[in-house]
Amino acid sequence: SRNPMKLFSKPRAALALALALATPLAACAQKGFGPLDPSPPKDLTPEQIVTKMGERETDFAQARDGYIFRQSVKVDTLDSDTGKVDGEYQQITDIVFDKDGKRAEHVIFAPQNSLERVMMTPTDFDEIEHRLPFILTTEDLPKYTVTYLGRQKVDDLDTYVFEAGPRIIQKNQHYFQGKVWVDQQDLQIVLVNGTTVPQDTRRGHEDLQPPFTTYYEQIDGKYWFPTYTKAEGILHFQAQNGALSNDVHMRSIVKYTDYKQF
Repeated sequence: SRNPMKLFSKPRAALALALALATPLAACAQKGFGPLDPSPPKDLTPEQIVTKMGERETDFAQARDGYIFRQSVKVDTLDSDTGKVDGEYQQITDIVFDKDGKRAEHVIFAPQNSLERVMMTPTDFDEIEHRLPFILTTEDLPKYTVTYLGRQKVDDLDTYVFEAGPRIIQKNQHYFQGKVWVDQQDLQIVLVNGTTVPQDTRRGHEDLQPPFTTYYEQIDGKYWFPTYTKAEGILHFQAQNGALSNDVHMRSIVKYTDYKQF
């Protein structure tokens, strides 16, 4: 997201990027999370797990392309003193197929955008489509460094936990960076917690996104589908007109529902 004041400010001062690290899972001792066991896995090496996970994620990515679903997006800015919403962007879209069998998007609800302190950017929309519902396929694996952290119980699931981040950042490309939980039985991603990188801190072009957590559910008894994302953090923009700060508390909720095979 960008601060719309940047479009009119002269001179345009450099931004010191500082995302709130109080991510939705920062309190990882929260309900449902067991202790992290750093001991190595028993039956497979971490490298074998990552390879098999990539294969399963590839199968899932191909399968998800054959599903229709509803995508609900709500982006709020919150007043720092009261915590109340002071601006909102909302859109509900049905992701379907047209009569020729091609992907199509039908917007079914889009009230007036009341965001004033930030503006939605192409990076935000790209994040909603590609990184919030994170899928790490065999094709994408070479782009990432994936490090085994251990085993952890999440609700009723036994998971492997990995740290993932880009090996090399290519120009005009964005990546996921954070933690990935992989179901030990299905070897598929069931939870991610991280942020989009890199974030644009160029003078006059600041484009920031808060950290996010995405939850997955087993929809059809075979694959784990992303169903709910919460992104929240304090975005630190350059202060304007003598103000002490220009921090924006931003919260996004994205839901993916009504999955049906086409």
